[in-house]
Amino acid sequence: MSALFETYTLRDVTIPNRVWMPPMCQYSAAPEGPEAGVPDDWHFAHYAARAAGGTGLIIVEATGVSPEGRISPYDLGIWNDTQVEAFRRITRFLVSQGTVPAIQLAHAGRKASTDQPWRGGAPVGADAHGWQPVAPSPVAFAEGHPVPGELTVAGIQAIVGQFADAARRALAAGFEIAEVHGAHGYLINEFLSPYSNHRTDEYGGSYENRTRFALQVVDAVREVWPDDKPLFFRISATDWLEEQGWTADDTVRFAADLRAHGIDLLDVSTGGNAAGARIPVGPGYQVPFAARVKAETGLPVAAVGLITDAEQAEKIIANGEADAVLLGRELLRRPSWAREAARELGGDVHVPDQYHRSV
Repeated sequence: MSALFETYTLRDVTIPNRVWMPPMCQYSAAPEGPEAGVPDDWHFAHYAARAAGGTGLIIVEATGVSPEGRISPYDLGIWNDTQVEAFRRITRFLVSQGTVPAIQLAHAGRKASTDQPWRGGAPVGADAHGWQPVAPSPVAFAEGHPVPGELTVAGIQAIVGQFADAARRALAAGFEIAEVHGAHGYLINEFLSPYSNHRTDEYGGSYENRTRFALQVVDAVREVWPDDKPLFFRISATDWLEEQGWTADDTVRFAADLRAHGIDLLDVSTGGNAAGARIPVGPGYQVPFAARVKAETGLPVAAVGLITDAEQAEKIIANGEADAVLLGRELLRRPSWAREAARELGGDVHVPDQYHRSV
């Protein structure tokens, strides 16, 4: 039996295999009006195709806990009931294919209010559906980006509440797993890293202070998320900076804290918080960070980063480096990657009756 196609259980949720889809923004929702942030036919077709292709777990893209929490005006949101009802259509179909539906709850912080990537991705203002970003400190992400507004303590607590409200709506929308987005230079990551967090109050300075906001969000979400359902956290294991950044050592320490606060699995990525960081991109380049967390803390992990072929993915699971693999770009290219890998490795994967001729 292929390790990649063994089931995996967290709390009371069993995932049919270890081939998972990470959050990948589609930047395709309406930017304003009653349909703002609402998943539409594109989102349904996008996720449905990967579920029909045998993907065991699909994590819906970074979904704003508030309008200001979106990366772009075209991102999905989960701050109102119209969005909840539209998500139900997607979760119902994923479940019908044996796929576990998950959602990433996110706030973009100082990297918010940008255009669609295929239009350049530059910051946009009010004339293009944009807004003023917020952050732990008034430090712009990069040249050409606006200086964000510095969050007050009251503002921080309001966002903690928005994460909890979003988790309640995610549950109502039919999601079985929620993931808190703490990676890629977005708001939670901005608080974690001394590179972007220059505060001198209880939310800045020491490790304990810089992790306070993240743990408050986790606690607030875990309080409303059912005990029988898993909660994930996505982290950038390193800022890829030699000095003044978040490090792999910090990640290992924080993983233990997250476990104590009810996180069931760490989704381990890297980078995104420093525009000029040099990242040694290559096949499986982020897997060692996941493997270290798993080895040193025992917290389950998922590995990401240029995992593209079946044999590579199989070795990661079989060698105990991670409990699952998250395939991003490769699933964009090949929606039925899981089914193809199962044929190659001798694994068993769900195939829709309508596609039985392809087995």
